[in-house]
Amino acid sequence: MCKLPKFKDDNLIVGIETSDDAAVYKITDDIAMIQTVDFFTPVVDDPYTFGQIAAANSLSDVYAMGGEPKLALNIVGFPNCLDPSVLAEILNGGASKVIEAGATLAGGHSIEDDEPKYGLCVTGFVNPNKILKNYGAKPGDVLILTKQIGSGIVNTAVKADMASKEIIDEAIVVMTSLNKKAKEVIENYNISSCTDITGFGLIGHSIEMAEGSNVSFEINVNKVPVISDAIEYAQMGLVPAGAYNNMSYFEGKVEYNNVDEAYVDLFFDPQTSGGLLFSVNENDAQSILKDMQVKGLDTKFAIIGKVIEKKEKFIYLNN
Repeated sequence: MCKLPKFKDDNLIVGIETSDDAAVYKITDDIAMIQTVDFFTPVVDDPYTFGQIAAANSLSDVYAMGGEPKLALNIVGFPNCLDPSVLAEILNGGASKVIEAGATLAGGHSIEDDEPKYGLCVTGFVNPNKILKNYGAKPGDVLILTKQIGSGIVNTAVKADMASKEIIDEAIVVMTSLNKKAKEVIENYNISSCTDITGFGLIGHSIEMAEGSNVSFEINVNKVPVISDAIEYAQMGLVPAGAYNNMSYFEGKVEYNNVDEAYVDLFFDPQTSGGLLFSVNENDAQSILKDMQVKGLDTKFAIIGKVIEKKEKFIYLNN
């Protein structure tokens, strides 16, 4: 990426500089366009559910920026050895989430590929003065997470035929749930910073937020919502390679404070269509949690830590 040409446009409010969730381009004083794209290979066997998960994951970036999705285009790679009905199910699953988001699906593009791939290019809108960014966290803020983590570890357990139906169903609810309700709650508060938890895991995305804000985060491992049995699977070694890649990539930026190794693996676990992580003034935290309960989120949510003045490390895990 460092070898790519540099682009400058005074209307580009958010670009690639802070590794934020989407690009934001100012259209007028009251309207900015959010642009994002994401796609991946299947994480579940059922094609309809895969379509839902991939679409929810793509739409999430718009919510993480504080916007509303308005237009989506399909991105498809599909092998000719599979029945076209499988592709139809994937697309129908994705369309169901676009409809739930209140957006419009307007076509897309497909290519022949050796392995199925699906996702969306999504355009959303936001008031330029209400953009949520992945930096700006302030000492004294608390950290709130809106979905339980562990989907990568659970999916690894599924591949090993070791996950129960109840745990699989919980993971699917986590991955298919839009971040729409959570965003509709927090847009009524003065949120300091926000991101969604995806491939870099909870710790990786927390580091991006803390580093961009020039602060440190203290995270209480016992407060983080977790998919049932995910920690037990981690203790059994059912950890995807991506977790170890994340650990290596962010080496030296975390103080573990004798936290059990399984929790470290869990917190670096790459997430698919994860929840929002945001920082907010402590005085608003309980009201936000109450509003989320009233809103009826389908996932677990909790205060998981706090923002402190910058110290030697960006993240401090505490029991």
